[in-house]
Amino acid sequence: MVLTPQLLLGHVMHKRVLPKENVFTYGIYYVVIPLDQRHALPLAYNRFSALSFYDKDHAEGQDLAVWIRHILNQYGLNQANGHIDIVCMPRVLGYVFNPVSFWRCFDKEGQLRVVLCEVHNTFGQCHHYVCANPDGSPISPQHILKGKKLFHVSPFLKREGHYTFQFNFEKNNVLVKIYFYNEEEKLQLLTSLSGKMTSMTKNSLIKVFFAYPLVTFKAIFLIHWQALKLMVKGIPYIKKPKQYEEKTSATTRGESS
Repeated sequence: MVLTPQLLLGHVMHKRVLPKENVFTYGIYYVVIPLDQRHALPLAYNRFSALSFYDKDHAEGQDLAVWIRHILNQYGLNQANGHIDIVCMPRVLGYVFNPVSFWRCFDKEGQLRVVLCEVHNTFGQCHHYVCANPDGSPISPQHILKGKKLFHVSPFLKREGHYTFQFNFEKNNVLVKIYFYNEEEKLQLLTSLSGKMTSMTKNSLIKVFFAYPLVTFKAIFLIHWQALKLMVKGIPYIKKPKQYEEKTSATTRGESS
């Protein structure tokens, strides 16, 4: 566990296996923001800049620390009583779209207890999957957590079935796997985020700004480009259903890998 602001340099992979295969991978970077240090970051905080982090982009506009602590208490996850940070994409020239951000919640010994996946769709909606072992024990890379799909993300996937979540944040290496199984328990979509963490400094921010130009614009472009490819392949478009009132849900424990 690192307690200072970090950059995560890596790749995102999406692989749809049903009903037709479609695969894409792209380079990306995330910022890792400790909640207790966000007022003194190497990047701009709550103000316009080439790269910036805004509180209002997360936690439905509420105070970040108060909001995440309330959720932890709501689900009885009091073991997560230590460091909290958020892994997300920054604003680039004022624009941001975070398909998924990860709130990492540790105990006082530095063990990972909870990962809250904050998922946004392109319709301006959001849902939070609280990923934790039911007994509150530390999350290991071998643990697979299972959560019902309750949020409409892709217009080419029904709001049914379930996800499995697997997290490896050991040392500076990162591997997150989120797989989607349809209501027939068939694996339909595999997604992953992999990469390495490095210190966030003004120089490293300048380097990634030019190495991954307009990365948030790229993310939203690729979402629509892949949607067009799926339509060409004959995948039916699914109309957005009304969002459920409850915007937070918890996982259960699946089998370990």
